[in-house]
Amino acid sequence: MYIRGRGKIGYLTGEKAEPNAKDSAHATWDGKNSMVMAWLVNAMEEDINANYLGYSNAKDMWDNLNQMYSDLGPIPEPVLTSELLSDPRLEPNLNQPVLHSCKNLTYLQLSNNQIEKVVFPKGLDSCKNLKYLDLAFNRIEKVVFPKGLDKLSTLTNLEFLDLGYNMFNNDILSSINALPSLTTLYLYYNRLNEIVDLQGLDSLNNLSDLDVSFNPIEKFIFPKGSTGLRKLKTLDLSGLNVINGSSLLQSLGSFPSLKTLYLSYSQFSDSTTNRDYLHNLTNVEELILDESFLHISLLQSIAAFTSLNSLSMSNCHINGILGFQGLCKCVHLQELDLSHNNLMGTLPSCFANLTSLRVLDVSSNKFAGDISSSPVKSLISIQDLRLSNNHFQIPVSLAPLFNLSELKKFYGENNDIINAEIESHSSVPKFQLNTIMLSCCGDGGKLPEFLHHQHDIRKVDLSHNNLTGDFPNWLLENNTKLEYLVLANNSLAGLLQLPNHSLMGLTTLDISHNLVQGHIPKEIGEYLPSLTTLDISHNLFQGHIPKEIGEYLPSLTTLDISHNLFQGHIPKEIGEYLPGLKGLNLSRNAFDGSIPSSIGDMNSLESLDLSFNQLSGEIPDHLAEGCTSLQLLVLSNNSLQGQIFSTNFNLTNLLRLQLDSNNFTGRIPDSLSKASNLAGLYLSDNNISGGIPSWLGDISSLKDIIMPNNHLEGPIPLEFCRLDNLEVLDLTGNNYISGSLPSCFSPPSITQVHLSKNRLEGQLKEAFNTSFSLVTLDLGYNRLDGSIPTWIGRLTNLTYLTLSNNNFEGEVPTQLCKLKQLRLVDISHNNLYGHLPPCLDVTALHDTDHDNVSPSSISMPPVDSPSMPPTVGSNYTSPTPTTAEAPNGPPMRKDETVEFNTKNNSYFYQGKALTGMSGIDLSCNKLTGTLDKAGYKYCSVEGMLEGFFSLSKGYWS
Repeated sequence: MYIRGRGKIGYLTGEKAEPNAKDSAHATWDGKNSMVMAWLVNAMEEDINANYLGYSNAKDMWDNLNQMYSDLGPIPEPVLTSELLSDPRLEPNLNQPVLHSCKNLTYLQLSNNQIEKVVFPKGLDSCKNLKYLDLAFNRIEKVVFPKGLDKLSTLTNLEFLDLGYNMFNNDILSSINALPSLTTLYLYYNRLNEIVDLQGLDSLNNLSDLDVSFNPIEKFIFPKGSTGLRKLKTLDLSGLNVINGSSLLQSLGSFPSLKTLYLSYSQFSDSTTNRDYLHNLTNVEELILDESFLHISLLQSIAAFTSLNSLSMSNCHINGILGFQGLCKCVHLQELDLSHNNLMGTLPSCFANLTSLRVLDVSSNKFAGDISSSPVKSLISIQDLRLSNNHFQIPVSLAPLFNLSELKKFYGENNDIINAEIESHSSVPKFQLNTIMLSCCGDGGKLPEFLHHQHDIRKVDLSHNNLTGDFPNWLLENNTKLEYLVLANNSLAGLLQLPNHSLMGLTTLDISHNLVQGHIPKEIGEYLPSLTTLDISHNLFQGHIPKEIGEYLPSLTTLDISHNLFQGHIPKEIGEYLPGLKGLNLSRNAFDGSIPSSIGDMNSLESLDLSFNQLSGEIPDHLAEGCTSLQLLVLSNNSLQGQIFSTNFNLTNLLRLQLDSNNFTGRIPDSLSKASNLAGLYLSDNNISGGIPSWLGDISSLKDIIMPNNHLEGPIPLEFCRLDNLEVLDLTGNNYISGSLPSCFSPPSITQVHLSKNRLEGQLKEAFNTSFSLVTLDLGYNRLDGSIPTWIGRLTNLTYLTLSNNNFEGEVPTQLCKLKQLRLVDISHNNLYGHLPPCLDVTALHDTDHDNVSPSSISMPPVDSPSMPPTVGSNYTSPTPTTAEAPNGPPMRKDETVEFNTKNNSYFYQGKALTGMSGIDLSCNKLTGTLDKAGYKYCSVEGMLEGFFSLSKGYWS
């Protein structure tokens, strides 16, 4: 009997009319109404599920059921109480369960009902046939028994009791001791604490399964010489605060029938674990130690578990070489999991003794060696072999494993995948795999020949191996049960051809980053109707998107055809045919026309990327209204125009908005303020005008504000001072942004500031004085005045500083000498005077490794054409994110560009060209000093081009 859920009001109670909602009887009526339905549907399942609506009240239904099941004996009576519902409308005093007439009840589930501090249910003593009782996930602190009942002694038939996720303390044990038939007891996640005496459970002679995991227990006192708990087979002690792990293991000898022992999330980090402690655990067959802190010496002691057939030690912080441990003496082992540790060296040769092993997982370690000489090829019973994320040498042919006739699953990704062997066409493996995961990192060659002999494959991942040849259409033809095929990032060519039969189970097809060409087969939905993910991006496909791709793919959630040669209009019905899409990426093709309004029908869409096409027109109102789940919207590098959004904006979940390089006009709409979790706003290279909205300062999640090369005007809002998470601010080249920088504007996380080519004025004062993460500060071509502030010496990560073409005056502050990361300094065209700081030596900076403060790791050649647009930081280039990326991650950071001016030319640098550059421009000031004493030299730049150093129009002695 399940006491959960809500019924269909008005159908299931015997009352003629529903009481008034304010009537005190309404809660009871509503509870009865729900309880009868919930009990009947769960007890009779589909027999009653389809027919219960035919009855007007509970009595008629009950009489019919009694007649229907009369040959099975009396039906357990339902319990009609509102107090058992977890209904937020119930009053607080109604969370005390009450039971009536339950003499035939055998199964009672009261879990997750917010019962607290409580009396055990009144009437429970009459439930003498109860066998199953679940009170988990409540807030019960202790048991207060009804009058005349000092123990649960009446529940003599109770076999299963779940009290997990409550607030019971040690006192509960003495109450449970009165349940002689109990076989299963769960007390996980309670408040059993410090020293727990299991003597309180000594009379539970039939108990076979005990779970006291995740309690703040420090020590157990185990019964000695008693007959209790002699039948205990499964014990879960995970997540305890036990001080002496070795002593605990020694004490477990009190349970001679123990077969399964859970000790996950425990502390056994000392190296003194002795196999003498374990001699009484020879019957244990399954030992789970996952997520514990273990010393490698425990593997030697494992030999004491002579009956062990399953051992799991995943993520146990084990360090060192596995060597010839006692582990190899566990010849009955069938499952071994050593994954996610720090084990190194080769697998010990004695592993060949583990001939009963069916599952071996050593993934995510530092193992090495060629599996051609590894003991794994001797594991004749192996079915599931997991070697991923190590340093093994694995031939893509899998030839060393051909004799493992039981092998079904092989995971070898992120190793050294080699193609050194020349396969023989007559070499046929004895196995029939259903899973092969062998992605990254191969050295090329053709697809392995053995795959031609496989006919039962469900999952294949051979991505990132630089494999050549034609797309393997035969793989789809030969494996009718295929579910998952990933061949991304290879060099496969030819056409995508469909099999002659439907692959009803194929859900994922990813052939991205290859050289496959031709058209998308219009029958793809008919032959692959269960596809949820289709990724053919970064290929040579061409033509139009077939309309049929939507008509026959109702389950599709991710479609990525970006970086191809597609052209024409995006089908206007795309949103109607694919309403369940979560990710759609059509970027970097040659699509033209307008954005289909039907995309607004995709109310599950989370990521939409249409960038780098030839789209025109406006953003459809229906898109901004209907795509309520949208988190990533990328429409950059098209020819879109008009207002950004209308007032009917409903993209409240938007995290990143990229509209750069279009022809949008008008103001930044106030409706965008509804996107209260926005992290990245990219509007560069448009014709947007008006002031910078002050409400941007209310979006505390903003990390990137990149809006250069527009017509924005007015001051930087004072509200920007609240943007503590801001990392990049670029308002370069708006020309009309004016006023002074707010003194309070000093975001602690900001790394890039580009405000050049505007009309900012006044002094810097305290702006940026605590922005200690700042790497780039570009304030050139403004009207700033006053002195260069001395606090600049505290910005220890500052690497690129441009203050040129302003009205700064005074001396160059000596605090610049503290900036050890500084590589580019341009303070030209100001009114600075006085002596140069003697320590300002750009050559020293040139010799320092600055990769750790590089704004980008992507190599881009320097652009040194004087005809380049005179902007700083506005030329951000990077691949737009694909729909495969989680849209709720950090904003897609675009590569920073820094402008350096010298000899009337502008030079633009990105990536390694930027990080390899060093220079200083002090020209057009009134500085004095001696060059030799200042230590300046004409420096070269790491094999790329000459560095810049300009002192023209200065005064020198």
